[in-house]
Amino acid sequence: MIGTSIWNYIFIRTCIFGLQLVAPFSILYSLANSLVHLPLGLPRALEVWLALETAFYLIIYLLRKGYLQTAATHPVSASRASRRRLFWRCHSNIPDEIHYLRKWFLDAPEAEIKRENVKEFFRWAFLSTGHLDPGHEEELEEYAINMEKLLGRKFEPGRGSAKCMRLTLDQVDMTHRSLTWYFCIFIVDIIASSYLQLVGFSFCRISYPRFLQIFPFRPLNLFKSRRSPARSVTYWHRPHTSKTRLPVLFIHGIGVGLYPYTNFLAELSAQDGDKDLVDGQTGIIAIELMSISSHLTVDTLLKNDICEEIELILEAYNWGKFVLVSHSYGSVIATHLLRAPRIAPRIGPMLFIDPITFLLHLPDVAYNFLYRKPKRANEYQLSYFGAKDIGIAHTLFRRFFWTDNILWKEDIDGYDVTVVLSGRDLITDTKAVARYLTGMDDWPSETRGGDAIWNSDTLYIMWFDFLDHGQVFDKRRTRKMLVDVIRSYSTQGQ
Repeated sequence: MIGTSIWNYIFIRTCIFGLQLVAPFSILYSLANSLVHLPLGLPRALEVWLALETAFYLIIYLLRKGYLQTAATHPVSASRASRRRLFWRCHSNIPDEIHYLRKWFLDAPEAEIKRENVKEFFRWAFLSTGHLDPGHEEELEEYAINMEKLLGRKFEPGRGSAKCMRLTLDQVDMTHRSLTWYFCIFIVDIIASSYLQLVGFSFCRISYPRFLQIFPFRPLNLFKSRRSPARSVTYWHRPHTSKTRLPVLFIHGIGVGLYPYTNFLAELSAQDGDKDLVDGQTGIIAIELMSISSHLTVDTLLKNDICEEIELILEAYNWGKFVLVSHSYGSVIATHLLRAPRIAPRIGPMLFIDPITFLLHLPDVAYNFLYRKPKRANEYQLSYFGAKDIGIAHTLFRRFFWTDNILWKEDIDGYDVTVVLSGRDLITDTKAVARYLTGMDDWPSETRGGDAIWNSDTLYIMWFDFLDHGQVFDKRRTRKMLVDVIRSYSTQGQ
């Protein structure tokens, strides 16, 4: 993640402005050039490129944009008893009730958040619908009354002007990406792929017919002979030959695929002294999630489908127990794996880096990632290059169901777990997460050089006070700390 200096701000705004200018300039120039003979024409190659940019916008983007606004297919609603249990679990873990209410309602004045507004929010949050149903009125009234008790005041009757966030019902907020941008992604993909091959990873492709389902096209899907046992999930593999250590499954976050993690994966796969020579090497599988990697591709797999695909990959290498490592959005997939009956027994120690799934009922992740109006450089980077990417926006607005994705600390009981949090995280309320996991109301009470640690018998918290979301991968010192944790977990053996 970029910094917040004035130079970072100028740089990121300039990049965004330049990329946003490509489509309108291409359309205007191509239109004008087709109608009249321009006195100062551009080189032929550039004119062809602008024509392709125009066609890409008018044919690919506009058609796809319409399709991606299709209503979400929500999971089957749980029973009322299950919904009530979830409500109380969430209700008991709201650190700031005013912040909770106002952020879910996009900072609306409290006076405009009236009883029907609150019911509308709970209707989406716990019933996964926006439709009025008299049969749900008693349940919604119960939730509203308990929210009043938490706030210590009554809601005014009726409906105010406040609008709440309802991710899977709201319009998918996306922006056009030019061929120029996708060419940059193509280059980034080539650099990451070349480096991963250099440090000992092998690419496992999807079937040839599915090659055309990913744009920009990936040459590795044509030239590599090793095929993924999964239908649509590609990954990078380092063989596991150790008899005493656990292999590692890594799941990345939203962005540009595995490129930000290449140094981390290289350092993780580096020889661990004489152990690799005597005992063999620690295996690594790095899953690729192309729908959140700035590519045009098919819809994000739902939880059962992604678990099934990952299970096929694990079975192909006969992996038993493994160390599970996830970053940011990857913690969503990790949560699904923890609840998959055929995979959960194989999961050993876990490392969550910048997780978004703890306290997901709070508004911070949704608001900060999708709805906040950016002001600082890192917020512009997150909004334009992250949240408003076509595939990422569709994933979060149409395929992200918070009740399936939330992770409670009880879910990780019995596992050895390390959670890495950053004090300047612009997505997650990391202090609330740390207080929830540690049970300490004054976290972090003391830091050493900006860092803090906390541990119980099985839970370990690593806190980096001066880092933003994802910056733990940018520094050799902090990457080494992650690698040390993983190697320690791996050597616990099978």
